[in-house]
Amino acid sequence: MAGRPPLNRERDIADLPKGADILQNPRLNKDTAFTERERAALGLRGLLPAHIDSQEEQVERAMENYRAKPNDLEKYIYLTAVHDRNETLFYRILIDHIEEMMPVVYTPTVGLACQRYGHIFRRTRGVFISILDLGKVDSILANWPGEDIRVIVVTDGERILGLGDLGANGMGIPVGKLSLYTACAGIDPARTLPVTLDVGTNRRELLDDPLYLGIHRERCRGEDYDRLVDEFIRAANERYPGVMIQFEDFANINSFRLLERYRDEVCTFNDDIQGTAAVALAGLHAAVRIKGSALKEERILFLGAGGAGVGIGELIVKAMMEEGLDEGDARRRCWFVDSKGLVVKSREKLAPHKIPFAHEIEPARDFAAALERMKPTAIIGVSGMQGSFSEAIVRRMAEGNERPVIFALSNPTSKAECTAEDAYRWTGGRAIFASGSPFDPVEIGGRTLSPGQGNNAYIFPGLGLGVVAAGATRVTDEMFLAAARVLADEAAACGLGEECVYPPLSRIRKVSASIAVAVAQIAYRRGLSTNPQPEDLPSYVAEEMYVPEYRRYV
Repeated sequence: MAGRPPLNRERDIADLPKGADILQNPRLNKDTAFTERERAALGLRGLLPAHIDSQEEQVERAMENYRAKPNDLEKYIYLTAVHDRNETLFYRILIDHIEEMMPVVYTPTVGLACQRYGHIFRRTRGVFISILDLGKVDSILANWPGEDIRVIVVTDGERILGLGDLGANGMGIPVGKLSLYTACAGIDPARTLPVTLDVGTNRRELLDDPLYLGIHRERCRGEDYDRLVDEFIRAANERYPGVMIQFEDFANINSFRLLERYRDEVCTFNDDIQGTAAVALAGLHAAVRIKGSALKEERILFLGAGGAGVGIGELIVKAMMEEGLDEGDARRRCWFVDSKGLVVKSREKLAPHKIPFAHEIEPARDFAAALERMKPTAIIGVSGMQGSFSEAIVRRMAEGNERPVIFALSNPTSKAECTAEDAYRWTGGRAIFASGSPFDPVEIGGRTLSPGQGNNAYIFPGLGLGVVAAGATRVTDEMFLAAARVLADEAAACGLGEECVYPPLSRIRKVSASIAVAVAQIAYRRGLSTNPQPEDLPSYVAEEMYVPEYRRYV
């Protein structure tokens, strides 16, 4: 994956598109970086300005234009245009400026881009499979030009970030996720495929919008929905044997059951459930390091009992069991509050995914009441309810804990349970804080406190790289536990002091490579690999990582 293989000059150059056609191919286009010999051989003279740019000069020009845009949505649109025109340059820009651009290519800006998708649409990317395509999915996948697809991200658009049902507009999420697979972990973009299953939408403003690009009908449920998902899974695995499929932003009514349906059958995982769990667990590992305690000693109260929250709880239980607790004791250290109050055994009609965390205790009507009763050491927000960690709640956490752990993980920023500044000021700077979307550093008491961002990009790209490197046939919970431990270790070694919850994004390719090695080792150890095990696995993983460098055509 490191760069692209050199061309066999005499044979391959004859097969390349010429003239304006090569300029329209984002994987081959170099724009003004084509050399004189390439311009002559490829019929480009006169189609480009005379000056031959280096890639560094192109990056400088692009950044000047990017930074001149008036807002983040316009920056997103500009980067999308670069991606559509010159893929190599796009990834060079993204890798070199990952800290600046992560909030634009992904959360929070990607949420706004999805909301506006039909209105800012320029050029299609990825594969759209609609409920009208039942029985035709394989032929649709056959239209995609890539043949060696190793990673697919698929959504049905029903639960986009914390924004809800955006239907086909949700394609921005698979596209954004896959750009991070490449930028953060070096998965060759030619081996990735974004997919949207367009089964309709129940959002009336989209159905009434003439510029909405999905099918204009209410969301399909039941047998036909399941048939479409199953046909897609079968067709994808037949066309791309062993491909890793990441479920993304499916609603709770489908996310858990689809994961359980396919996780032991094909190479798949759900990032909202498992990726979020791993990055949150890594943050908790870092938090107990900062506190000088142990994970098995924590009492954790969740606000929100959907896929993300329960996924985090399940992985925490497994991590606590590794530290010596039995399963029952580990579960009794994780408590959940949903829209009806504390999740308890006496409640009727509990959703199946909540039952393992329904404990024998009297009900509590809301989060504040549950906080008083449970006296947690950590609170984790995955509710999508802005400001739900109120001043009273945060101050109460500070009264009961020397170092209260406060994770406001809902995305995008507008949905965060509290801000970094709120958490730090209401606790006198004692909070160990992390959020799902980025917040700026906070000055308090003469100290600069840098909030951690529990970004799933710390986990899923490296995990994918490890799966691809080993040719893993399954994605297991053990892999996520290992990824969380590696990420926590990288935070401890980040050189930013003992308060570091997550390492800086500037180190994310190193973090991803370390996670990939740990994941691949598990695949080899558990007999889940189809690729031979190399003698030097870290070197092999590093060599597999795509680097956005231009090919020499002549």
